Amino acid sequence: MDYYWKTNLKILICLLAIWFLVSFGFGILLSDWLDQFRIGGFKLGFWFAQQGSIYVFIILIFTYVYLMNKLDKKFSKDREEKGS
Repeated sequence: MDYYWKTNLKILICLLAIWFLVSFGFGILLSDWLDQFRIGGFKLGFWFAQQGSIYVFIILIFTYVYLMNKLDKKFSKDREEKGS
């Protein structure tokens, strides 16, 4: 059980770090630098602040679901092999 929660926390920390980088880093800290690029006619820094971080968050939700399903299957298989 300890392995399961440690792996779960590693996944959460990694995904939250990505979301923090995209929302706070790209949307606020690096916004001025990113504004030299354009996406869909909008400055990239503005786009990340308004929509990009939301899109990344949705992608991270699906990534979390995928990774947790994979972990659950592995954990169930390990549990069956141990006979618990």
